[in-house]
Formats: sequence, structure tokens, C-alpha cells
Amino acid sequence: MIHSSSGIAVFIFLIFVGIVLTISFYMGSKAKSSKGYFAAGGGIHWAVNGIAFAGDYLSAASFLGICGMIAFFGYDGFLYSIGYLAGWIVALFLIAEPLKRLGRYTFADALDNKFNSRGIKLAAAISTLVVSIFYLIPQMVGAGALVRPLLGFPHYMGVIIVGLVVITIVVTAGMVSTTWVQFIKGTLLVCLCAVITVMILMRGITTEPVDSKGNPVKIFKRDMPLKQVADGKNTVVVPEAGAWKGKPFVRVQDRASGMVSIWKKDGDLLSETQVVTTLAGGKKLVNNLPQGKAEGEEDLKPVGYAYKLPDGVKETGPLGPLGFIRTMQDTDVVQWISDRIVDADGSTKSIYFQKLTAGRDFLSPGSSPTFSKVRSEKFSDKLDFLSLMLALFCGTASLPHILIRYYTVKDQASARKSTIVGIAAIGFFYVLTLYLGLGAMTSGMLDVTDSNMSAPLLARSFNEWLFAIISAVAFTTVLGTVSGLIMAASGAVAHDIMTNYFKVEMDDFKKVRTAKLAAVFVGLLAIVLGILFAKMNVNFLVGWAFNIAASANLPALIMLLFWKRTTKKGITAAIIVGMLSSLAWILLSAQAYKDVYGIDPAKALMPFSQPAIVSIPLGFLVLVVVSLLSQPKKKAS
Repeated sequence: MIHSSSGIAVFIFLIFVGIVLTISFYMGSKAKSSKGYFAAGGGIHWAVNGIAFAGDYLSAASFLGICGMIAFFGYDGFLYSIGYLAGWIVALFLIAEPLKRLGRYTFADALDNKFNSRGIKLAAAISTLVVSIFYLIPQMVGAGALVRPLLGFPHYMGVIIVGLVVITIVVTAGMVSTTWVQFIKGTLLVCLCAVITVMILMRGITTEPVDSKGNPVKIFKRDMPLKQVADGKNTVVVPEAGAWKGKPFVRVQDRASGMVSIWKKDGDLLSETQVVTTLAGGKKLVNNLPQGKAEGEEDLKPVGYAYKLPDGVKETGPLGPLGFIRTMQDTDVVQWISDRIVDADGSTKSIYFQKLTAGRDFLSPGSSPTFSKVRSEKFSDKLDFLSLMLALFCGTASLPHILIRYYTVKDQASARKSTIVGIAAIGFFYVLTLYLGLGAMTSGMLDVTDSNMSAPLLARSFNEWLFAIISAVAFTTVLGTVSGLIMAASGAVAHDIMTNYFKVEMDDFKKVRTAKLAAVFVGLLAIVLGILFAKMNVNFLVGWAFNIAASANLPALIMLLFWKRTTKKGITAAIIVGMLSSLAWILLSAQAYKDVYGIDPAKALMPFSQPAIVSIPLGFLVLVVVSLLSQPKKKAS
């Protein structure tokens, strides 16, 4: 970890938590009935609801994950922004008004409006729980990534703190407090990112970035010759004493002992092959720190800078929005790529090597490991990319915590207008992410071990107060999204499963109490999963949630609205098949083998990792076939 906790950040953090909890307890008196708890009484103004849409949707993945991906890979991270935003077109033109007309509290209400089917209720409730849990994982991972630099706590403590605060929000006041937390969070996030974007444009781009105090950031340009030292048991690679030569270095992370630095002998940029050759063959890194480092220097320092600007200048000065993008296209940047190797003793190390990249390359699709498949000659790789884009496009209108927000306004017109406001706020934010990511890429403040911290560390390159504020706002970003997800999950348990499926008779008080108990359980489960998946990029995890949501929910919802021959059995079958097929595909994919199980990805059973291009059409097909086979018999005349 290259960043330390800040007293200012802790102060701002505690203020935000205090405000959020005050709102929750104050609004708790207005959420005694089922309608008040699940749908905020249907009395939220459409403008407030629209910003709350943005607050609910702009999750840790949108803020932390996308900014981190752009900072490390350029345009590929922005493709997520495009996919997330495009999905709102489906929500606006197909979903908003019909969903408000059909439902009361939950997604299952809308699907079951015409049929009164226990099968639909159960299938939709299970789908809501599965999607909510998969979406909760990256939010909690992002929470741990934020609280760690804020308070100096380990990742698991950050996850626990966020989980407990969110459980308190949902249990005290339900959708009322959740809505206002999301409204405040959405407003602050968009406005603050706009301010930072202006600061990025005013600073311009430089080949010699400075820290928040104006001191040159030089550590990432140092280079020392290597030598091998035998300590009796192991061969240790350490830097020789010598002058710094102004060239970049590579870091190696040993999971057992921590972080060390490895230096290249000559002045060339390091490549993956050179790094692996250096570390393989029985050499072992010991004692956490290399010997012979410069006095007073730490091993782990920020990186990320422009290597060569157009016309050979060292800095551009202030730039306009279009001028910034044009300049980045003609700028060479040192990107940092990570990989893992297994040492002779069986230990796993993460290596970070440099890649000198022209601006036109990292501002074109295919520069990241995720999207390199765009340029691949393999057909399955291209399908993987198209499948992810399809999931992002179709998943937005299928997310349970987004759909239930339509029940918080009074009528269909308000649902439509709140969607338009949400699209405007979300679209503006996603444009800003491109500048935030590229600004972080050249700020000298990247942490190669944690892409999710790119945006907060970018803020720190300006000043400590901005770092504290943006970290606290990002914390509320996690709170707002997690609150919405837990609300959706608790409604599925109390309203759909307990009341509508099992026919448990409950008055308003008992139904709300059951929902609160479900919220506590889901919140605790989210804490556990957030700790277990700590090392995964939050944006990739969200992609999985979108795949499942689009596969399980979208076919049933679209066909219910636009095909009169849809039957209850068709809807139930489509939800189950879409959910199980997408979930099974994900769990048997190369990405899951590599990042979840630690198994060789070449052994994966599925040809690519993103299932939407298969599972969404499968859901539509199953619904049509089962509906045609289960048409009600016409009464004899």
C-alpha cells in the first residue's frame, strides 16, 4: 500500500457517516408501513428520484473500477461507461412506465401482475437475490479499498464497517433513507468529479509530475544495476550501489512477505520476458526489502506519467476538454501491466512491468487484458467482447435495485421524467470518468497493486483535503448502492417469498420486521463475500452481475410487456433457465478458474467468459417455446 491514513480524511469520513446515520434515524419514523418501508410511500419527487437513480446506479464499479481501468488501460475502461449508459435507453423507452403501472414494491410484483402465479413469485425472488448478491460483492470490495487508506485499517475491517453502516440504514428507515442517501451521494459525486476534471484540464499534462506539495515525483524514474548475492540458502536479487539513472523500475509483490523492488541493469524499459527471466530459475526474494536501497527511501512509491509529449515539450499547460484528448492521442505513456509467476519454492508473486504505449493505442479498443480480444483473430475472443457489451446494455433495465426505484414516485409520468433526469446525470458523470482516468494515468500517483484507488489518489495529487472529500464521497457511493441492493433483497424475502409464495399472513408491522431481518442476513453475507473476493477488480465482478440480471430478468420482462401469448409457465421457465445458464457459464469460465479457483484457465469448460450472448437468447427461446406449449385451452362454444 503506497498511501497512508490521513487525519483530515478520517475527520471528513466521520462527518459523512454521521450525516448518513442521522438521516436514517430521522426518516425511520416515516417508514412504519409496508409501502413506506419498501417504496418510500410513493411520494418521492421525480427530480429527487432521478438523481437518486444516479446515486443508486453509480456504484463502486462506476467510480472506482472504471477510473482505475482507464488509468491503467485507457479507452477500454471507457467501454464500460458506454455500455452502462446505453442500457438506460432500454429502461427509458421500454421499462419505466409499464413497470410503474404493473408493480407495487418488487420486480416480482410486475411480472406476476396478470397471473397470480406462485412459480413466478419464487423464481423472480430467487433471481433478485442472486443478482443482488453478485452485485453486492464488488461494492463491498470497493468499500474495503476505500476505508483502508482512509483509516489505515486492513481491507476486511473496511468491509465490516461499510456493511454495518448499511445494515443500520436499511433497518432504521428502509427506502426513505436509502433514497435520500442516494440523492445526496449522486449530487456530491457528479459535482465533485466535475471540479476535479476542471483541475485536471487546468494542470494539463507533464512528463515530470509533482506531488500535492509541489515536489517532483522522481522515484518511479530511478534505475539501479542488479547483482546476485548468495546468503547461504537463497539467491537474492538486490540493487547495486550506484547513481540513479532516471529510468523506470518494476515492482514485485510476494504474497507472503509483502513488497520488494527489482531494478533493470540497462536503460531500456522493462518487458515481461526480462522480468520473468530475472525472477525464475531458483532465485528467491527474501526479507521483504531489497538490500542497498537509498537511505530514507521506501520501496513502494506512486507511478504513472507521460513519457513523451508532442513536439518534445515537458508540459502542456492548461488544456480544453477536446484539446486534452487530442494531446493524449499524441502522447507516449508508460503503462503498468501485472502478471503472476510461481517461484522455485512454489510461492506466487505478482510482477508489474512497463509497457511504453502510444496514445493512439491506449485510446483505441483492445489495449487491456479484458478487451485485447477485440484485436484477436480467434472468433471466440470476439464473441466474449460482444457478449460483455450485450450484458452491459441489457443488464441495466434488469437490475432489481434499479427497477424498484420506479415504485417510489406517484405515477407513470413521474417514472419517465425521473428516468430522463437519471440519464442526464449518469451520462455527464461517465464523460467525466474519461478525464479522471487519463488524469490519473499521468498524475504520478498510481498504485500498481490497486487499480481501484486510482481516482482517490488522483485527488491526493492535488491536495489532502480533496483526497479526503472524494474518498468520503466514494464511501457514500458504496453506501447508496449497497443500501439499494439490500432493500431489493429484503423485499424479495419478505414480500415475494414469505407473503406471496408461502402465504404467511403478516400485518404491516410483521412484514417490515421480516424485511429488516432479511436485510441483516444479506448484509452479513455481503460482508463475508466482500472479504473473500478482495483481490478482484470491482468492474469485472459487476460485469458478471449484469450478465446474470440480463439473462434471468430481461426476457421475461420484455415478453410480458410486448407478447400477448406469454404465459406464467413461460416466464417462470425463462427466469430459471436464464439465471442458471448464465451462473453455470460464469462459474465454469476461464476467468473464474483463474481468479476464483486458482486453476489453470486453459482447463475451463467454456470457450469464453461472458455468457450473455448465449444465455439471453436462450431465455427468450425458452419463454417462447414453453409459452406456446402452455397456452390456455379455449373454452368450447
